[in-house]
Amino acid sequence: MLINAIIGALIIGLCLSIFGSGGSILTIPVLLYLVGMQPELAIASSLLIVGIISLFNGSLLIRHRQVSWPHVLLFGFPGMVGTYLGAWLALQIDSRVQLAVFTVLMLLSAILMWRSKPKPTQQPVQHLKLMLDGIVVGVVTGFVGVGGGFLIVPALVLMGGLPLSIAVGSSLLIISINAASGFYKYYSVMAAAGVQFDWQIIAIMAGGGVVGGLAGRYINQFINKDKLQKAFAIFLVMMAGVVLVKSVL
Repeated sequence: MLINAIIGALIIGLCLSIFGSGGSILTIPVLLYLVGMQPELAIASSLLIVGIISLFNGSLLIRHRQVSWPHVLLFGFPGMVGTYLGAWLALQIDSRVQLAVFTVLMLLSAILMWRSKPKPTQQPVQHLKLMLDGIVVGVVTGFVGVGGGFLIVPALVLMGGLPLSIAVGSSLLIISINAASGFYKYYSVMAAAGVQFDWQIIAIMAGGGVVGGLAGRYINQFINKDKLQKAFAIFLVMMAGVVLVKSVL
């Protein structure tokens, strides 16, 4: 099980580093099928793992001035509220509903990764739309335990007017903020109910994801990212089918 967790974490870190978004969506399938976690615990643990990996990768981009702090605050603080609400809602319903929504998000992520990258607009920053989008993405993050980078990056580019590289860096910090809020809600309720988190697996997954992220930054120099991204999109569609058949139907 530990070997499976390490391999899965390295893959997650690689994908997150190479693609900038979408890679972290693999965390839940890894926890469910390679590690053997129960759905509720996998979703909650995923938030902490994704949050740590995103914070590390985002901190590296701060040094290269690829983060816009005004956009992080404008999108991130409403996102924290949304994530808390999403986690609260998730705790009220059957985990199969969460995983059904998760499969839809995997398909949406695959579609967005298949399409060409969004280009920044020349319009002024749409502050209200960004804040509202932050709340919506936060609810999704809290409800199904994914980072939501595949939703955040297009919003920062199209509504925030950011270049893609800065949108990716900013999204990583937004993901870490949202994940902290959502995990706090899950942990406070589940710990009070006597649920035990597997801190060893969480630490291994987070650490492996960080190492995978560093490797991904190096590999980036030698790959055709567009072709690889389309292949990853096809893989996400296949994984969505696996989750649907094994955990929802």
